[in-house]
Amino acid sequence: MSARRPPRDFELILASASPRRRELLAALGIPFRVVVPDIDETPAPRETPEAYARRAAAEKAAAAAARLPARAVGAPPRIVIGCDTDVALGRRIFGKPRDTAEARRMLRALSGRRHRVISGLCVLRERRNGAWREKTIAVATEVEFRRLSAAEIEAYVATGDPMDKAGAYAIQGGAAGMVRGIRGSYTNVVGLPLAELAELLKRIR
Repeated sequence: MSARRPPRDFELILASASPRRRELLAALGIPFRVVVPDIDETPAPRETPEAYARRAAAEKAAAAAARLPARAVGAPPRIVIGCDTDVALGRRIFGKPRDTAEARRMLRALSGRRHRVISGLCVLRERRNGAWREKTIAVATEVEFRRLSAAEIEAYVATGDPMDKAGAYAIQGGAAGMVRGIRGSYTNVVGLPLAELAELLKRIR
């Protein structure tokens, strides 16, 4: 996959601790560095999955931008990327499981059903005067799971793979054989919708 790169006089920053997002962004061939944000990722009451994903992504980007030192004279402006990926079953938001019991409950709920993986994607561009320009979107992919047996769920949870993944699974890992099909962006399900990000980077200039 190729992407039109941001201007060379910009510094690109990823606001994420996720190794999966780092790997995906590196695949675009764009040099970047990481600034890890610290936000409260609790959904608000009655917040829709799309609204929550957009808000969380924007807050992550803003938190990372706030940690940056003042831009030195002559230094290039910064572009900050924030992303939040969650699993939605109807209006229910599945983030990362708090323990193995919750991971089992999530996988049982997803078994034999279709769900959506929703990523909020926020790009902040620093202006010459130090202000920030923002573009934020939500990207959704439909994922269908085959029916899982209790033994399969137990074996997968025992690997530890679900514990730091939204919805308690990783399509690129041990859950690959659970997924019957997807409709939409594969990289979105992994954690960073690359095609949509490439478009935002072009539009934010």
